[in-house]
Amino acid sequence: MPKDASRFPKSVYEVGSEPDPRFTMANERTYLAWIQTSLAIIASGVAIEELQVGTNPLLRTLGSIFMILSGAFLAIYSFSRWKKTERAMRLKLPMPSLGIGFVLSTITAVAALLLISLALL
Repeated sequence: MPKDASRFPKSVYEVGSEPDPRFTMANERTYLAWIQTSLAIIASGVAIEELQVGTNPLLRTLGSIFMILSGAFLAIYSFSRWKKTERAMRLKLPMPSLGIGFVLSTITAVAALLLISLALL
């Protein structure tokens, strides 16, 4: 099957062979779930600031900014992860690791900031 030069990103689609479409679709669904999670983290950061959660404005602002930047980073990371997984499938290589630790550590850090803010009453 000839390579389609119009597909993006070329670093993925110009190597290997087409995997089973079910696996490609599963990879895309996972990518969309990561994007959904990143949007939820960004929305949480905005909500923390808008609803003025906690009593310490500095910690609230830091937590909010941290959440927004983390969500943006996660969106970029999710695209990178999709590319690595798709490329691995095309080249018949082992799948890359998930990276769920980032999401859990982000949520834990913001929760800790909010608890500290509440403790400073």
